[in-house]
Amino acid sequence: MHVVATAGHVDHGKSTLVRVLTGMEPDRWAEERRRGLTIDLGFAWRTLPSGRSLALVDVPGHERFVGNMLAGIGPVPAVMMVVAADEGWMPQSAEHLAVIDALGVEHGLLVVTRADRADPELAEEEARLELDGTSLQHAEAVAVSSVTGQGIDALVAALDRLSAALPVPSPEAPVRLWIDRAFTVKGLGTVVTGTLPQGTLSVGDELLLGGTGRRVRVRGLQSLKRQVDSVTGVARVALNLKGVELSDVSRGVALVTPERWTATQVVDIRLRPSNGTIGRECVLHIGSASIVGRLRRLGEDIARLTLTRPVPLHVGDRAILRDPGSRAVAGVTVLDVRPPSLVKRGSAARAARELSSWPAVPTSENLVRRHRFLREAELALMGRSAESDLVAGTWLVDPAHWAALGDQLEQLARSGAERDPLRPGMSVEVARQALGLPDKRLVEALVRAPLRVDAGRVLVEDAAPLLPAGVLAAVDRLRAELATHPFRAPEGARLVELGLTGKAVAAGVRAGVLIRLAEGVVLPRETERKAVEILAGLRQPFTASEARSALDTSRRVVIPLLEHLDELGHTERVDAATRRVTGRS
Repeated sequence: MHVVATAGHVDHGKSTLVRVLTGMEPDRWAEERRRGLTIDLGFAWRTLPSGRSLALVDVPGHERFVGNMLAGIGPVPAVMMVVAADEGWMPQSAEHLAVIDALGVEHGLLVVTRADRADPELAEEEARLELDGTSLQHAEAVAVSSVTGQGIDALVAALDRLSAALPVPSPEAPVRLWIDRAFTVKGLGTVVTGTLPQGTLSVGDELLLGGTGRRVRVRGLQSLKRQVDSVTGVARVALNLKGVELSDVSRGVALVTPERWTATQVVDIRLRPSNGTIGRECVLHIGSASIVGRLRRLGEDIARLTLTRPVPLHVGDRAILRDPGSRAVAGVTVLDVRPPSLVKRGSAARAARELSSWPAVPTSENLVRRHRFLREAELALMGRSAESDLVAGTWLVDPAHWAALGDQLEQLARSGAERDPLRPGMSVEVARQALGLPDKRLVEALVRAPLRVDAGRVLVEDAAPLLPAGVLAAVDRLRAELATHPFRAPEGARLVELGLTGKAVAAGVRAGVLIRLAEGVVLPRETERKAVEILAGLRQPFTASEARSALDTSRRVVIPLLEHLDELGHTERVDAATRRVTGRS
């Protein structure tokens, strides 16, 4: 299906043209038919000669109903710009064109109506001058008369060509359906309608209701008055919602795919002025929604917009900003849906410089560089997918910032070794806080030579042992005590008497002068080599009991010592009872 909206000055024959094209009455209200004036949105449809389905959204042309017009044009990909031959270009023609141009709608037709009343060529020529330089400057023109039928067949053919040229939206895209009507049907409950621009809707789908986070389920689905199980955008759809009261929904509320949109009240935007200056107090029009906002200009075309309620948005969204006093409009491109605060001195100017350098449609690379750290899921909520490799878990990091953090981490670890030789380096958690990292896994991913992580601490491998004289003296006392029986490790109490408290032992282990085989079992590092030499002299394989006798020690020491030598690859198990020296020592 393809959806096209009308646009143009009041009483230029938009609704009459829709009736002739479809055989349907787009004016739904009795007052509209009585006054011959479109007040609200109208909907009609037909099948084109190619077999394609075309839905038409008829919008009001009167200046008092610009809000309704914006709700109709906002979600659709193409327009029919209607100008009457006997009146030509008029004020609302200009206002509607400003909206279309600000939204960047490039697909459309120029339709000159009432060709039976005046020469359509003059009106077309005048309109062409107005369209020049806008998004509709290349629109095909057709002259018609809804009274005589002149040009109607040509218009249908032009609509068929327009439909064929429209881009095909992705059926896999996340759904965002802006509600334009909400009503109740006896026996069914609440029904809402809207234009589905992309994605797929199916019966049974669960959707989020606006920025509330409330989940609702699709109980029934219609498209062009036909019951369907599933429909893809672009399409006009009606949804019967389960467990939803009419008071819960209204025009301007969006139904969205869960966990695929950012519901936000603060966005950074790029402005494209169209027909005047937007003041500080403004209204954002996106889809069928109108949200009051406050504008803070950061640069020439960069601003921060704060809204009065959360709205589901993606980076790259196009919208309209309107000044309610002057009726000026500006096109808006959403640059960031979760922008950083601007509390530091000069932060607004820096933000303006950065955002001004971004392309028309921001990339994930732009966003990661700005935020420094983003999870893959956070990027998806912003409407972008990862363009670079993940650095840890699901985290993406700005490469330049990542390199700087690696240097900082090494400096922090070296400073820790100098500050506290008994406990060098720093804990992973302290490093995370010092570097401003959101996840400890990022600290571990940052570690590269000469850094290493050991027992939850970041250490520098090439740092020379910086043991205080007291610890070195305690190690010497241990060596002296074990001079004649090198494998008779002292009990814990004796270690303390020698000066080897818990911190001193840990420092000695890190410095490579001690080995800690188990709690309270500590030996000088050189005993590893001595043990392998003695065990190599035994008949292979040997038992733990034979090793204990050869090393002249106790079971308390020999079992963890053998396990330690296994880990180093000096020995290996042959079976449950015996080991052998590997020869790799």
